[in-house]
Amino acid sequence: MKKRMLLMLAVMVVFITTIGFVKFMQIRAAIAQGASYQPPPEAVTTIVAREEKWPATLNAIGTVAAVHGVTVSADLPGIVETISFDSGRRVNAGDVLVRLDARQERAQLAAAEAQRELTSLDFERSRQLLQKGVVAQAEYDRIAAEAKEAEARVGEIRATIERKQIRAPFAGTLGIRQVNLGQYLDGGAAVVPLQSMDPVYVNFSVPQQEVGVLKLGSEVHVSADSIPVGGPAGKVTAINSVVDEATRNVQIQAAFRNPHAWLRPGMFVEVEAGLGPSAPVVALPATAVSYAPYGNSVFVVSDLKGPNGRTYRGVQQRFVKLGGGRGDQIAVLTGLKPGEEVVTSGVFKLRNGAAVLVDNKIRPGNDPAPKPEDS
Repeated sequence: MKKRMLLMLAVMVVFITTIGFVKFMQIRAAIAQGASYQPPPEAVTTIVAREEKWPATLNAIGTVAAVHGVTVSADLPGIVETISFDSGRRVNAGDVLVRLDARQERAQLAAAEAQRELTSLDFERSRQLLQKGVVAQAEYDRIAAEAKEAEARVGEIRATIERKQIRAPFAGTLGIRQVNLGQYLDGGAAVVPLQSMDPVYVNFSVPQQEVGVLKLGSEVHVSADSIPVGGPAGKVTAINSVVDEATRNVQIQAAFRNPHAWLRPGMFVEVEAGLGPSAPVVALPATAVSYAPYGNSVFVVSDLKGPNGRTYRGVQQRFVKLGGGRGDQIAVLTGLKPGEEVVTSGVFKLRNGAAVLVDNKIRPGNDPAPKPEDS
């Protein structure tokens, strides 16, 4: 019985060892097969990088602001008697926009003018009597002061009546009126926006490291959906003396002529400022760049050696420093040399060392000044 149990135990040990050895060989073969597996090449398009001369420019986002822009307001309280303007019209400096009811002030003016005439007559009589020695000097001085006070009172009421005529402080274009006939206005109540449209300012911010290359008088171009191609050009007129502590940017102001009113206060525009002579860059289609938080990169096609020692067409990842854009293109400042073949589409599915199959029958856009059909 004991011998039979030992024999069965020995058979089981041999069986388990045999099964383990077979599985071990299977796993090792699978690992070897996986190590030698080469995924199929990815289909990509490529372009040969070339050096170009691009104008040195700085791109930013700007906002249009009027050289003179206010919301015309009521100086004194009163009821709107007449409205002498139409919304959206151009006015000249000094044009009357709104008149407030001033009947009470005109009545006060008539009474003040009558009082002024009376004090003027009293003053003239006292002057004659003073020459004859009939009136004392103190009485003459009192009457003279009353005459001056009456004259000042007339001037005060006339100024009040004038202040109830709300005028345009400068020439410009009106906005939409915010008052109606018969409406009671408090002092300071808004009447209508007024903006001087030609010239206008464009305010934009640039990083502090770029301020040194931007000079007063530098040419600035703006673009927006509502501005025709080749729109207005302006000049840098002011550079702020302080750096914003939150963003480390410096505010720049440029002046633009605006005879066609293409630029309106508050409008969002794209700004391109010239920084000097042209600089050499390597221009690539924007689709060639793989953007990532840890750095932007491109994939360069070259002949690589696989684990089996065979040569294949593969890609190497290169981290690059980018410059400005122009149409479909983007400038590469460092990390890439002219003449290298760069992947332009399909970069999202590539990794360092991946095999590729180049098919350039259909390429992505690479036009510095594209004109889409539906633009």
